[in-house]
Amino acid sequence: MKIRVNLWPNFTGALSAGLLVVAFCLILLWHNPLVFWNDDYELSVLPVFADMARAWSEGHWPILSPYSWVCGNLAGEFQYGTFSLFVNAAVVLIWKFPLAFPQQAAALSIAHLFVLAIGAFLLARDRGFSVALSIFVALIASLNGWIICWGATDWFGALGAFTWLPWAWWGAERALDSRRTKWRFLWPASFVYLLVTGGFPYTVLMLLLLIAWLVIKSLVQTRNIFSVLPMLVGVALGFGLSAPAWLALLDLVQGSARELQSAAAHWQWRVPPASLPGLILPSWTVNWTDFSSRSRPHAAAELACGLVAPAAFIAGLVWRGRQLVRHIKWELVLLLIVLLLCMTPTAGLFRWSFRWLPFFHLVLAICAAEALRLKPGSPTPATSALVLPILIGVAALIFHTAGAYAFPLTWIVIGLAAVWVCFEFFLRSSDSRSWTPAAITFCAFLATYRCVPTNGGVPRYNFSQELLKPAPLDPQRLYLSVYPWTELTYCIANKPQPVGETLRPGSTAMWAGLRFINGYSPIRAAGVAREFATSIHGEINPDVGTYLLNHQAGRGGELELMGVDGIVVAREVDIAPEPRTEWDLVVSTDEGNVFQRRSAPFSRVRSVASINSRPNEQFVLATILRINDSRNFVTADIDVPTNDGSALLTFSRPYFRGYKARIGDQKLAITSYRRLFPILEVPAGTHGRLTVAYRPAWLLWGGGIAAVCGLIVLVGVIAACRYSSSSGTESRP
Repeated sequence: MKIRVNLWPNFTGALSAGLLVVAFCLILLWHNPLVFWNDDYELSVLPVFADMARAWSEGHWPILSPYSWVCGNLAGEFQYGTFSLFVNAAVVLIWKFPLAFPQQAAALSIAHLFVLAIGAFLLARDRGFSVALSIFVALIASLNGWIICWGATDWFGALGAFTWLPWAWWGAERALDSRRTKWRFLWPASFVYLLVTGGFPYTVLMLLLLIAWLVIKSLVQTRNIFSVLPMLVGVALGFGLSAPAWLALLDLVQGSARELQSAAAHWQWRVPPASLPGLILPSWTVNWTDFSSRSRPHAAAELACGLVAPAAFIAGLVWRGRQLVRHIKWELVLLLIVLLLCMTPTAGLFRWSFRWLPFFHLVLAICAAEALRLKPGSPTPATSALVLPILIGVAALIFHTAGAYAFPLTWIVIGLAAVWVCFEFFLRSSDSRSWTPAAITFCAFLATYRCVPTNGGVPRYNFSQELLKPAPLDPQRLYLSVYPWTELTYCIANKPQPVGETLRPGSTAMWAGLRFINGYSPIRAAGVAREFATSIHGEINPDVGTYLLNHQAGRGGELELMGVDGIVVAREVDIAPEPRTEWDLVVSTDEGNVFQRRSAPFSRVRSVASINSRPNEQFVLATILRINDSRNFVTADIDVPTNDGSALLTFSRPYFRGYKARIGDQKLAITSYRRLFPILEVPAGTHGRLTVAYRPAWLLWGGGIAAVCGLIVLVGVIAACRYSSSSGTESRP
């Protein structure tokens, strides 16, 4: 069936929604230039993206990083969007401009918020909402409390993936529309791909829940099992296109430190039922369980929803309950399921249930828009928006839950609600009334983030642009940095001066292209992460650090085998590498001391006569020339003497399953030293060009699946365009 649609209102409305969100973010930046620059963005996200931009400039796909052992497998970390074309394109483009760190973070987040707003607008428009109500939905989807306080300012992977959830929902509903052509299965494919590769497992769960909900809804409404096939085919194609990303995660998480996380993490950061009044007044303060499993007072900034949506939804349930429930019964079920997931403990590798909140805000916005559409022009939602803050404000005083940010926020919210009421009663004939919910929502969000801190109590560090320079360290050496807990020691609250030039905490060494053992990694898939008991933020266990420097820093020690020829020790840690005859103190700063071996920097590929993991064997020394230690592979000319036994080569890079080695047409078996670094035994008399490349099964299979699905999508798009041209339709499939 032909579906003729005037696309102009959708285009202008979508662009307006995106630009409104950009304007909102620029206002936040004007008020606080560091609003998007917090915690993980500083320690992890931005340094890794700098390395990804460097990789592309060198002509390499950033699957691995040579600048961190703990965070050496960027693809396996998942959160960096290694296989997302959009994330990589945004990173490459933004890094072309001479921006400071906070400006790069802001540009990256704002670009995604812009796209998120457009997707939410299109989703709302396809559900029959007016342009004004669609912009209202877009504002809530992209500016809600969790997105601004966590996704856009700290956990970028959450924003990178959630950006595409409204788009995937929009595409899935189009695939279910039987009025469209047989090519409608193509709609969700690309958006599912972008969502999965965006880098946040929680959003993949949201997508799976959404798909299950759409399937059940469609089957009940149509009673035809074939009605859901186009959508399921499109979703399957999307997962196929993203196969390298999720296969990498599934492979690297096996045996990782993430599997050993404490069960206490499942109970942290759940949404307390007592916090729900925060949907109206985000200053509402009750106890939440934080990262340390301690119950502490916390303002409900994550629940900020712009006042209008919860007020309109509650008003609709109270005054037109039966009619509204009958109209949105399916959305109401989804809303309740997501809310329960926000409150219940997590399981398995997942943690922090409040990460479901962006999905909750999106569904709530749609339900509220339905309530506002149910009886346009009714003053009931505005009256509800005025009464509810007053009641909650009084309750906050009675139950001592007002918190530190109640005033002036409470008065501002009440004032905005009063303005809305005035518009409803005194401007009944004005056409501008339809825009009032979006305008009040915009202003309520602005007041919330001006009165309530957006960083959720997470630390911020004073990292200067000097971190782009390698000094005082040597890019040719491999460093182990020993420092105390970053969050407590080096945050601005305790160290307001610039920090990091010596210690390079987290993954910050990537900015200057320095090679470090340390790195930020939630998964900690590398063997060194488990062996050295590193934390997520990159610190090694203090006892392990003391042992390594006292007993494994000399000749033949584990650090020498790994190729560590530099050690950085924080001022707060009173140790030095032993024996002293092996190390020189080359730099001493306010942050710490830098030690280097007295020998020249180690070669990246070395031939060793013995190794303690094979104590009864001796090996001949091979001649190694023309070493090319690239990001995803190593090549070198190897010459092993004849009739004197085999040679054993060690590679100064972290070991991950999937390395393949060959000399000419001869394949060689590459193994590892205690899963720390690759080792390779080369038979006697072998000579030629050695190639050791990272080609794991997940990359080969995932790449093959993605290629097949990409071909199917490409053929489908071409066929759909030809069909559209021949039939004269103005719409896509």
